[in-house]
Amino acid sequence: MPHPLLDAVDTPQDPAAFLRSIGTVHTTFGDQDSGAVSYGVHAEGNWFVKTGPNPASALSLRRAIDLHAHVRHPAIVPVLHTFTAGGVPVTVGPWRSGEVLYHATVKRSGKLLRTGAASPLARFRALPLDDVHAALDAILDAHRLIDAAGYVGVDWYDGCVLYDFPARRVHLIDLDEYRGAPFVLDCARLSGSTRYMPPEHSRRGALVTRAGTVFLLGRTLRLLLDAGDEERAWRGTLAQLAVVERATRRDPAERYSNVTELFDAWNAVAPAGMLSGTYRA
Repeated sequence: MPHPLLDAVDTPQDPAAFLRSIGTVHTTFGDQDSGAVSYGVHAEGNWFVKTGPNPASALSLRRAIDLHAHVRHPAIVPVLHTFTAGGVPVTVGPWRSGEVLYHATVKRSGKLLRTGAASPLARFRALPLDDVHAALDAILDAHRLIDAAGYVGVDWYDGCVLYDFPARRVHLIDLDEYRGAPFVLDCARLSGSTRYMPPEHSRRGALVTRAGTVFLLGRTLRLLLDAGDEERAWRGTLAQLAVVERATRRDPAERYSNVTELFDAWNAVAPAGMLSGTYRA
């Protein structure tokens, strides 16, 4: 028997109507600044369905489809199937349990969402160091594959990290703006958080290369291995901080040349018992 989602074909129905016709929509994410609308759907399993109802979100979703066609990693929530509903692109992947570390929406964003004691990001930052290192290792390892496949990270930030606290497991989501590199930036800036973006991602005419991914991962290490947003409570070592400093230099030529170099440098200074390969995905 065909699966109602994994074997779905293009349909003239709009996405929400189609999903209600084949299963139960238990969650709707409709307040995203990207314009994308996503759903949690029970239909012979539990699925995460994402749609691109406007031109910008449709383009992002097509970029995501391209990335997922070339990259598979245990920590990356995969795209298993694609089709269109009412002319809108739709992707289907498995539903993963967890909390997004920073779930900004059109109506809710800002520092308080990250720093409140009950927020997912604050709770993540308070985890034992081995759990934080395992999550960071998964993030770096997944980006080694992304980098090797020829893609550069764009619009990556803590909102792309879904963390399952009971299982101590990290999942990477919403990698929708990743694209093949290098390319010349032909607009004022790429999408992204200023807390993570390399300077060349906001300079028209700049050459965007894999060194940009190195920068955003360096910022990830800096922000997630700190106890707070002010970057005054570093939980790592001075040797690790030196790796972060090189990864986040303004001049791309002064950073590690690719993600594998960053990964190896980070692994070389990892505290005992926190070496690569310990991640749980």
